[in-house]
Amino acid sequence: MAKEFTHLSNTGVKMVEVGNKAVVKRTATAQGKIHLQKFTIDLIKREEIKKGNVLTTAQIAAISAVKSTHHLIPLCHSLTITGVDVDFEFGDDFIETNVTVRCNGKTGVEMEALTGVSVALLTVWDMVKSVEKDENGQYPSTRISDIVVSEKRKE
Repeated sequence: MAKEFTHLSNTGVKMVEVGNKAVVKRTATAQGKIHLQKFTIDLIKREEIKKGNVLTTAQIAAISAVKSTHHLIPLCHSLTITGVDVDFEFGDDFIETNVTVRCNGKTGVEMEALTGVSVALLTVWDMVKSVEKDENGQYPSTRISDIVVSEKRKE
């Protein structure tokens, strides 16, 4: 079965028509990691980063990003988000975030979940960059990886 690009038309690009689709409860979860020095992770856990509480700030940033996804990605539909959960888990040299987005809508929320994860991880990087950079102002051990949609459901 051949797949087609739904956003392309004979005259260029289009926003996919979803007007005839039923409103359905939709959920998507995305996850990703930021790799940091163990020292930095310890500072985050003890809430000793000078810019403030890293994870709370990243949660707020993720929620804001989820709600703004249609402004950032040109062909995404504007959705009425009904809920967002942003969670973090610590590894020895990374923090993983999971963002779950829910809506009652006509199209999925995976782009919103991916945007939330991306902005959460970028916010963590911004909050800790002063302790992560080396003497040359570079970030040799800091990286973002493994951003994926881990689950997508409609009920």
